[in-house]
Amino acid sequence: MIAIKQGKVFSQEKKAFIDNNLILIEGNYIKAAGENVEFAENVKVIDASSCYIMPGFIDAHTHIGLEEEIYRIEGDDVNEISDPITPHLRAVDGINWNDLAFTDALKGGVTRSVSMPGSANIIGGQAVFIKHLASSIMDMVCKNPCALKAALGENPKRVYTAEKKSPKTRMANAAFLREAFYKAAKKLDKSDLSPEEEFKFLPLFKVLRKEMPLFLHAHRADDILTALRIKDEFGFELVIQHGTEAFMVADELVRRDVPVFLGPLLVNRAKVEMKEVAFKNAALLDKAGVKFAFITDHPVVPIEQLRVCAALAVREGLSEERALEALTAIPAQILKCDGDLGSIAPGKRADIVIFDGHPLEFKSRVKYVMVDGVLWGDNLE
Repeated sequence: MIAIKQGKVFSQEKKAFIDNNLILIEGNYIKAAGENVEFAENVKVIDASSCYIMPGFIDAHTHIGLEEEIYRIEGDDVNEISDPITPHLRAVDGINWNDLAFTDALKGGVTRSVSMPGSANIIGGQAVFIKHLASSIMDMVCKNPCALKAALGENPKRVYTAEKKSPKTRMANAAFLREAFYKAAKKLDKSDLSPEEEFKFLPLFKVLRKEMPLFLHAHRADDILTALRIKDEFGFELVIQHGTEAFMVADELVRRDVPVFLGPLLVNRAKVEMKEVAFKNAALLDKAGVKFAFITDHPVVPIEQLRVCAALAVREGLSEERALEALTAIPAQILKCDGDLGSIAPGKRADIVIFDGHPLEFKSRVKYVMVDGVLWGDNLE
């Protein structure tokens, strides 16, 4: 059992840091949290005086383990550029669990992430929800699959034009995506599928049955609207990935209760569809009532800089409270794991980060990280 005492704990209910709370961890879970928590003498005690305590950060759009920073061909397993429709691929099968980024994530207070295929294909494969610290590698998988990855916009056009194949236009992008779901919808309740059909269509069936969402890469407003039209046609759950121009169509997103995983933000305008990249976009989405969470798209932005993206959004008008929620509670809600993660409360999983200063202050450092009650700290260099 571990007790964390004397820190300033971020309260999801009060949207503020509360002084002198004590957190008691037993096994994988938070057993108690509050001002009057008692514990036995043999408990390991972490003195968090003058420290700030947060739930572990969640980065809900990365390519961690799939696209490694120090490798080129050897560590690049993020895009299978052979067919624009590959729903049967699984990100979990391409992850190098010894990727240096897992340690980097912990140094930045990011305890969990979603790793997914890239955006070369219209449908790229299945994403996996993972944690960054566990007693064994196999235990790092939290939910597999957690979503189906799809893409619209410039990436599929660029990749398949170079391959001298379709899709070469946004019309073809939409047609490929619509065709895949049209065929899957026609086969949804059939019992005479071939093994090949069943294997390839199963992820699409899960999306149509709302057993997992579609994570759709879209930067430009017109691509977001195309995604919303296709969602309306087939009724699946949709989460927009990146959403650079999502603020332009915020009313349509709110009307359909479609959230956005916003980012990467700490980048240059690498292509035309990213011309509106700006930290102020977070405040614009928040003001419009769009639910959003920050992402790094690691390794586009190093995963340990997730909180820096949130801090810069605060500088451009977002409230501190909403920024902290967009690192914790909100991604947990969108990923439907908020019963276990995203806040510090009894019964929640013990994903906890202790900072030596305010989490949105650039000078602050992580002192301790806990993932499912497993403590990582003391030696963060």
